[in-house]
Amino acid sequence: MRVVLILLLLPLIASAQVPRPFAPIDVFELEWAQDPEISRDGSRLIYTRNFFDKMSDKRRANLWEIDLKTGDQQPLTTGSRNDGAAQFSSDGQRIVYLSDANGSAQLHVRWLKSDRVAQVTRTEGSPSGYRFSPDGRQIAFLLRVPLKTKPLTEAMPSPPKGATWAEPVKVIDQALYRLDGAGYLDPASTQIFVVPADGGSARRVSQVDANFSGLVWSADSKSLFATANLDKDAALKPIESEIYRIDVLTGGLTQLSSRVGPDGDLALSPDGRTLVYTGFDDKRQFYQVRVLYALDLASGKSRAVTASFDRDVQQPVFGADSRSVYFAFDDHGDGKIGRVELATGVVSTVASDLGGTAMGRPYGGGSFSVALNNTIAYTRSSDQRPADVALLRGRDKPRSLTALNEDALNTVAIAPSRRISVKASTDGRAIDAWVVNPPQFDPSKKYPLLLEIHGGPVANYGPRFAPEIQLYAAQGYVVVFANPRGSDSYGAEFGNAIHHDYPNKDFNDLMDVVDAVIGEGAIDERNLFITGGSGGGVLTAWAVAHSDRFRAAVVAKPVINWYSFVLTTDIYPLVADYWFPGPPWEHTTEYMERSPIHHVGKIKTPTMLITGDADLRTPIAQSEELYQALTLRGVDTLMVRIPGASHSINARPSNLIAQVLNTVAWFERYRVQ
Repeated sequence: MRVVLILLLLPLIASAQVPRPFAPIDVFELEWAQDPEISRDGSRLIYTRNFFDKMSDKRRANLWEIDLKTGDQQPLTTGSRNDGAAQFSSDGQRIVYLSDANGSAQLHVRWLKSDRVAQVTRTEGSPSGYRFSPDGRQIAFLLRVPLKTKPLTEAMPSPPKGATWAEPVKVIDQALYRLDGAGYLDPASTQIFVVPADGGSARRVSQVDANFSGLVWSADSKSLFATANLDKDAALKPIESEIYRIDVLTGGLTQLSSRVGPDGDLALSPDGRTLVYTGFDDKRQFYQVRVLYALDLASGKSRAVTASFDRDVQQPVFGADSRSVYFAFDDHGDGKIGRVELATGVVSTVASDLGGTAMGRPYGGGSFSVALNNTIAYTRSSDQRPADVALLRGRDKPRSLTALNEDALNTVAIAPSRRISVKASTDGRAIDAWVVNPPQFDPSKKYPLLLEIHGGPVANYGPRFAPEIQLYAAQGYVVVFANPRGSDSYGAEFGNAIHHDYPNKDFNDLMDVVDAVIGEGAIDERNLFITGGSGGGVLTAWAVAHSDRFRAAVVAKPVINWYSFVLTTDIYPLVADYWFPGPPWEHTTEYMERSPIHHVGKIKTPTMLITGDADLRTPIAQSEELYQALTLRGVDTLMVRIPGASHSINARPSNLIAQVLNTVAWFERYRVQ
């Protein structure tokens, strides 16, 4: 009897155990949903289920289907491969998706009743931006096409048979010649193609050398809408674009918009009469709010719908009545789904927890789709879990359809975030911040503080699950992150408060946040630490050059010298034209005054640098400038180079873990016990 009683009590004892801290290896167990696609009739849903493959150290994805009538779920694809971003045909009988099941990523069509699959493209390079035609007969897609170029010289002799000569030289004459994550680019343009939906030969539709994007079919399946910049110097105008109508048979172009500024995120109304898009009149400002516009295709007249809505409109999707549009937006660090009436411009919020797809730090993200009965499927954000799929019907409360991480995290202590509002010392504006305490936090004890700064700098953090934040908290740090001035999701004035003034007062905002958390009483003021990546790396380097309060700092993938940065980054036209009043040789003083390297003589804080050695956004030479300057000055420093990593260091899970563990190890070296 005693043995039986003990056996019965064992499950209760196990369930009462204190959850263990989030561990680095737990990163490999995380899963998250993306691209939920609901059928037009609202009967079924297909989404991308992402996961990390321990053996390849890469992100992988499969497709899963949910029957919305029964709740049954089943995988459509399996294995360590990448299948994703499925889209239904208008009759709901087929889906098209991208899959690398046979090697390179190509378009596949699946007939859902028979569960048969056909690969419908076999292109050099991977298709993108694909769309079923309304009649279901064709699939339009985008593809990079090499440009015809002539070598500078044809006088090179041929090597003898069997000889091993160096690779031929590459001659670069284009403004956009390399891109972070892609490397050096061969001359090419992004063109529009169509392929029969049941397979066959792909046919090029567009005939001009330009980069097209944002494909949308016309209601009669005879033409496509897309955006492009046809200027000869398009690469030097990185945000400029216009809307075009392209005849699918002839490739003829009709321009539908004309203004200085971007036009994108196209969506066509169900009745085929109205095309909506997002953009703004370009004022060459650091931050500009994206507005929703409606173009009446019969008259050719366009009007701003959300001119009085001071938030960026993203991912517009029409409601079934053609009179309202759903869209995504961020507000005070929260991802939301809004709805706007086209006639009045009145905006309402229908969901306030969109997101959960940024796997690393607590950035925004997320996606959604809408059925003809206005049922919405979306990725649901939480500070406790990565994205799950949620469903919203009418006035009902949203309900989660998946719980992808309960098996991996139900015995793990995931630290919640707590929002605080801090008054800026410079001008009194409110600054949002979040505090994440270590598991089993005891307010009577003192803890080290870690300030983690977001990049961008026009971006935002919020109450979203982030493995990096959880790993820091699990190591015993009170982690603090904030949205200083310059962050988006707060409107044009707030986001543009750092126009030609970055970094500066945003640093003061962050110090105000640190002071506010210290004032709560549980922080060991001897042990303050600071880190941030990209734009956050800039502010981290700036902070230690303007304050000695931090025991140690980790500067990740930073800009250290704006003068050299603008002439080596892959986004140099954008930085020179928008972040500064002009090129560095015309504004040398301003470039240098805003560069951390200009203030390096004041740095005393032990500072580690960490950057991917394949980073083309903030090239590793930026980190080397600070590392060598600090070495010359005798300041404790260390440089961590991540082999093969681009600006997206955490693209591979082991790199995410390495960044966190090396950061903590550096802090622990200088932590006062």
